Amino acid sequence: MLGGPVGRLRSVGGVGVRQARIVSVVVPTRDRPQLLDQALASIRALEGTDLTFEILVGDNGSNHDATGTVTQAHGAQHLIVTTAGAGAARNAAMRAATGEFLAFLDDDDVWTEQHVRPHLELFDRQPEVEAVFGQVVIADPDLRPIARPIPDDVRSDGDHLKMMLDGYFPQIGATMARIGVRDAYGYFDETLMADQDWDWHLRVAGGGHMQHVAVPCVLFRQRPSGSYDALVLSRIPYTRKVFMRHAVPVWRKWRSPKEWLHSYFATLLGFYTYFADAAVERAAKGDAKGVRFAVRHALLVFPFRAVRDLVTPTPLRTAFFWSIGMGARPPATEDAALD
Repeated sequence: MLGGPVGRLRSVGGVGVRQARIVSVVVPTRDRPQLLDQALASIRALEGTDLTFEILVGDNGSNHDATGTVTQAHGAQHLIVTTAGAGAARNAAMRAATGEFLAFLDDDDVWTEQHVRPHLELFDRQPEVEAVFGQVVIADPDLRPIARPIPDDVRSDGDHLKMMLDGYFPQIGATMARIGVRDAYGYFDETLMADQDWDWHLRVAGGGHMQHVAVPCVLFRQRPSGSYDALVLSRIPYTRKVFMRHAVPVWRKWRSPKEWLHSYFATLLGFYTYFADAAVERAAKGDAKGVRFAVRHALLVFPFRAVRDLVTPTPLRTAFFWSIGMGARPPATEDAALD
């Protein structure tokens, strides 16, 4: 049964004694001590006689004192990193890991109480499995769930590499791996300022020994919709780079160039949705300049989809026409949280 004790039995005086498993948890952080406190508390909450965590916090922020206070309160190792980027912070923590398994959590997310043990049980049942990813629960900034756990299904053929190249971005907080993946697949690419976790997942999935457990594992905190234009724009080139890096060598997985392009645009759909939704919300708030900015970038990200949505009756069309003085302003809508 999933979620039961996972400690290993060892013999002491001829009597079987369950020994706690040690999982090293990699947590990158940058100047968010309050959120980090929530994240680390969610890790410690899962410990028991069968399971203990070695928490490794890679810190490349500027307020090391505040971060150090939080890490010390949770019995975590505080590793100061001088290189920028989440990849460098994760790598510092991975190098210091001594556990049997690796787990991950971003400093603004939290684990659910169902995480870890189902992964360990699968590892024990299938020794050939190198990594396991679980389900993710999208949550608002206050960690209230706003969608059903994803993925709700996986490919029947077990080709998780193809699934990820078709537009599924696994959230690293729901993933665990055997410690040996460090040598087998390497560390996070520190030249990628975004999507280095997707790149790492694709490398591991390419080995063919990754599995999935349909268990909600992490609350994935979202920012308020339309509030992080610069972050989205900075991420797009890295998403394209990572897709090309992994999709071109395995192009035979697609039956036609058209299908390959469909997968490429599927990886960009989230960026398009961000700007399309932002345009509608900004129109409702009376921000005509913001609408035009969002529409322009929606066109740059996904031109065919944007043109279609601008020439057919859609909220995006209504918002754009209002922004150029050719229609009524859309009604105000409640902010939603989007990835």
